[in-house]
Amino acid sequence: MAGQGWGEGAGLELVPDALVAVNELGEIVIANARAERLFGFTSRELVGRPVEMLLPDRYTAAHRGHRLEYFAEPSDRLMNAGRVLRGCRSDGSEFRAEVTICGGEVEGTAVAVASIRDVSPRARRRRSSAQLVSDAERERLLAHVEHARRLESLGELAGGIAHDFNNLLAVIINYAAFVAEDLGGRKLPPGEEELRATRADVEQISLAAEQAARLTHQLLTFSRREAAHAEVADVNAAVRAVGQLLKRALGEHVELRYELAEDLRPILIDIGQLEAMLVNLTVNARDAMPDGGTVTIDTANVQLDEDYTSHRPELSPGMHVRLRVSDDGRGMSRQVAERAFDPFFSTKPSGRGTGLGLATVYGIVQQASGRARIYSEAGVGTTFTALFPATEQAAVPPAPVDPALARGEGTILLVEDDAALREVSRRILAGAGYAIIVASNGREALAAAEAHADRVDLLLTDVVMPEMQGRTLAQEIERLQPATPVIFMSGFAESVLDLKGGLPEGTSLIEKPFSSPSLLGAVSRALSGAAARH
Repeated sequence: MAGQGWGEGAGLELVPDALVAVNELGEIVIANARAERLFGFTSRELVGRPVEMLLPDRYTAAHRGHRLEYFAEPSDRLMNAGRVLRGCRSDGSEFRAEVTICGGEVEGTAVAVASIRDVSPRARRRRSSAQLVSDAERERLLAHVEHARRLESLGELAGGIAHDFNNLLAVIINYAAFVAEDLGGRKLPPGEEELRATRADVEQISLAAEQAARLTHQLLTFSRREAAHAEVADVNAAVRAVGQLLKRALGEHVELRYELAEDLRPILIDIGQLEAMLVNLTVNARDAMPDGGTVTIDTANVQLDEDYTSHRPELSPGMHVRLRVSDDGRGMSRQVAERAFDPFFSTKPSGRGTGLGLATVYGIVQQASGRARIYSEAGVGTTFTALFPATEQAAVPPAPVDPALARGEGTILLVEDDAALREVSRRILAGAGYAIIVASNGREALAAAEAHADRVDLLLTDVVMPEMQGRTLAQEIERLQPATPVIFMSGFAESVLDLKGGLPEGTSLIEKPFSSPSLLGAVSRALSGAAARH
């Protein structure tokens, strides 16, 4: 399919507007997630269809003429200067649109990349959309598209390796844990140095596998292919939760200071990712102060008005939470600061960094609908600033775990096409007392579910499998046994997420590579939640 690789990449999701790429025949070859949300179609429904489906019928004939003119003489341009454009959503509703066009290429084929923004609110305020689009905004858009092109290769790499690599890591981590558990239960007689050495070797295997898992998750987070479990979060609480870890990471030669707003509003973010971001930023600050210094973490509520956000398309007016991490270290030149978020770019000596740290931080902020910026001066220090939209949602306490379920009561349908990971998962669950039905693919799983005399209490399935994907299997199991809870297992969860980047109702996700405690915890929570609903 033309444009498939570009369309699946992380870079296009960093662009603040809906992006649609069209070939000379008028066929849509790429549509990013913001385009899906703006028009109400899925990418599958858009790709390969005429772009005129996104316009009111009265404009389609004229648009075909404009498209032919563009491809005859391509150039970057603002389409709606001096006139109103309109888009049409899947439900037939129309909206005023601001469209910027730039040229591109997908798999050797010339395309026109349209950036589309809904400017209906501006129209209601009787402002001309053309007046609000400055030269700086147009340049910024073109820079975003160029950045997306550069990042695409990394996004493809992350998605390509994640599934198979995380399967291997899950097997390594858990078999190392089995061996460690077996060795740990033995009393060592005097002189058994060989067995002690074996214990140490197993520990090193586990540490290496965990480091590899962290690197894979950094790649996925940067490329925004890792599922974020967004929840109501208190940024101050996250700062305090990792406080001791931050102090240990900084060492005695660096002072850590907090300036936390007492009335800080909550935000929606993956709390684990937020904490990882704080650790990453703090370690970067430490490395910039080899002779010691001060790291300051401060938070505040910030009200953004329309004048401020009109020139920053990635932000919306309203209450935001500001998180800043500052240091008084060596700082960076302007040229270095401009590349700070680029993947694999690092000023550290060889072997002292992957160059993914700040790229990962950038991905976390973007995934939480925030904005990340760095200000730095050589010899003065660096300040990282993130702005997150505040939320009115209240925190939801986790469902209590039924002690009986925690002991391993229930029947689990386990579906995994990787034989080694299937066996290690079966061994973990059976060891906890669960009854296990094993299947290597979706069709085997459906046959087993139909043949099983009693109800299956939980479906635990891989996401990416041959013949039938995990999400399709879950839908079929729901048809056979309604309200069956589902846990998806994946190191590359994009295909199971809905248009808003979340999970379907009644499902949860455990990310590969997982450990025995994390798998058993996820199963226990899913069964307890299902029991609480009935």
